[in-house]
Amino acid sequence: MSTSHNIHNLLEELKTLLGPKGWRMPADAPGYFIDARDRFRGNGSLIVLPSSTEQVSQVVQSCGRAKIGIVPFGGGTGGVAGHIEILDRPSITLSLERMNQIRSIDIANDSITVEAGCILETVQKTANLNERRFGLSIASQGSCLIGGNLATNAGGIQVLRYGNARDMCLGLEAVMADGSILNDLNPLRKDNTGYDLRHLLIGSEGTLGIITAAALKLSPQPDEAATVMAAVHSPGGALSLLHIIRNHMGDTVTAFELMSRLGVDLATRHFDELRDPFDTPHQWYVVMEIEGSADTRSKLETILQMAFDQEILRDAVLAQSDQQSRLLWRLREHAYEYNTREGAICSSDTAVPLSRIQDFVDTVLANIGDLDPRLRVNIYGHVGDGNIHVNVFGPDGSSKPSFLATHPDLQQSLRMIINEVTRDCQGSISAEHGIGRLKKSDLQIFADPTKLAIMLQIKQALDPDGILNPGALL
Repeated sequence: MSTSHNIHNLLEELKTLLGPKGWRMPADAPGYFIDARDRFRGNGSLIVLPSSTEQVSQVVQSCGRAKIGIVPFGGGTGGVAGHIEILDRPSITLSLERMNQIRSIDIANDSITVEAGCILETVQKTANLNERRFGLSIASQGSCLIGGNLATNAGGIQVLRYGNARDMCLGLEAVMADGSILNDLNPLRKDNTGYDLRHLLIGSEGTLGIITAAALKLSPQPDEAATVMAAVHSPGGALSLLHIIRNHMGDTVTAFELMSRLGVDLATRHFDELRDPFDTPHQWYVVMEIEGSADTRSKLETILQMAFDQEILRDAVLAQSDQQSRLLWRLREHAYEYNTREGAICSSDTAVPLSRIQDFVDTVLANIGDLDPRLRVNIYGHVGDGNIHVNVFGPDGSSKPSFLATHPDLQQSLRMIINEVTRDCQGSISAEHGIGRLKKSDLQIFADPTKLAIMLQIKQALDPDGILNPGALL
């Protein structure tokens, strides 16, 4: 039977199975094939929108019989093209957006069970209405879905206190490559009954199973919060400030974000409502959120004065209202948007040990300067957990397309510079975005070969026909 005949029969089978609300033709829904960073153009034979775990299982079984790949789609906000097929071959795009119910919330257990199509912000708001906190916070939280957050082990600005997505997940429901359903939703803190399949699926980017629901961990709401933007001498100075705050205030630091001078300049250039809160410009800044008991602000003011007296801190602005807090955070949270508007020609997602952050920043800046001193570099990130993003731009006033046209090898050279420094600093080339289709070749170069071999064996064992997100990760 020809491939074209095979795919035609599969599409008709899926349409009948899901009904008129359960599928879309790619020509009618191009948004499912867009790369958020405009590097790739995706394609697919059909978009399916199952409304239940049972339907997901049936879709997977049908695609398995036809040997046609399934590309899971969350909110479409991924940064490494893990959600789109970029090769010219038949594939089914599977979106769980119709599976968006809050199944239950257990305040006594501090847990909430949700379907994978729930928008992250919906989970956050549901927790808040019940005087609880769901600790995952990322820039795309108004559109990204819980299933995608778990499949990529999303990080964000509150990892320092709450951990990555995997740290907030107590249980999973998932459909495996043969269509069987893994029922592991029990919201337990302890379960020592063999291999932890939940953690195997989290971060696997849809290549081992399709997450359909999750039991998530909730936390108490703090009594008081304080937002501070501080000027420091260097990234190393930022770490010194973090240590002095944590030494005196414990685990009250929810977010601790590094920004460069260029980052503040770009934020105020591209967003009219944003202003530099300091009269004197500085080279490095930290935006932080401290949350705790009712005396949090007064304690923090004492610690900031101590840091100033020790010349760790150069200046600081403590938000006096919720509006001031939001504006300070937007300087950092709009980074993806202002980097895109400015025309970033290279963006990285690196993690290094905290003790190597200063080395990493210094070496990357020096090596990029040696490559082309006209390049501008915006370094920012979640410095409290070692996750540093490097964004590189052409000379001020140049356009991205024209500059790249005259420097065709520049992007690859920049990526290798950043990756090699990351390796030398004992770091990871992907801290929170995953591998997807963008970083597969980099993973082959920089990952431990034994780890790669084990990953491949797991993939072959759980998905022998390679139908789950083919072309991603491995």
